[in-house]
Amino acid sequence: MKAAGSLRRGEGEAYCYQELRRAILEGRLLPGQRLVETDLARMFGVGRAAVRTALARLEQEGVVERSPNRGARVRLLSEEEAVEILEARAALECLAARYAALRAGPEDVRELRALLREMAACARRGDSLRYSECNGRFHQALVRASRHATAGRLLDSLRAQMVRYQYRTVLAPGRLPRSLEEHRAIVAAVAARDPEAAEVAMRAHLQAVLRSLREMARRASPAALP
Repeated sequence: MKAAGSLRRGEGEAYCYQELRRAILEGRLLPGQRLVETDLARMFGVGRAAVRTALARLEQEGVVERSPNRGARVRLLSEEEAVEILEARAALECLAARYAALRAGPEDVRELRALLREMAACARRGDSLRYSECNGRFHQALVRASRHATAGRLLDSLRAQMVRYQYRTVLAPGRLPRSLEEHRAIVAAVAARDPEAAEVAMRAHLQAVLRSLREMARRASPAALP
């Protein structure tokens, strides 16, 4: 890969977008944090024009918000918005699970099982944050195994908006071991090439996550959700 300073304009814009998006997804730039063009240009070694282009793209994706008086910030979702996004994700991830059961190769199953072992080790240690990071990698691996490009693209966009919530549901009491069993059921169905079972297992998993998010939303605003 070229050094950022040697990139041509179009390459610099793409590089800045990818790196800024990654920094937000990985939590290095937090929800509500200001995004100052000069600081970002220095961070990524690009011009301010590339930063502005990246911010505009991320604003379209719902990851960044900009206002005339306050500048750009990492967008902070409400609990209600997070629930809606997870509902949309659930439909797409159930589709991906079904296709993974039909299309996954032996190497895909090995990767999913390796991630399960890593998640189990995190669960034994009670390392919820590391578990959640592995969980994200698991879901990405499952989508890759599905070979469903449209679902993957849409899920990538939705996932980018959920940074604030990516660790929180596994922190609920008793949630982590239940989550691990739900993921085991998904892998078992994919390995057995059973698309119906894979879809059912994924739906059960995401419904449990959705219940946790709804409970957080009710605690934050009792009148917000039915």
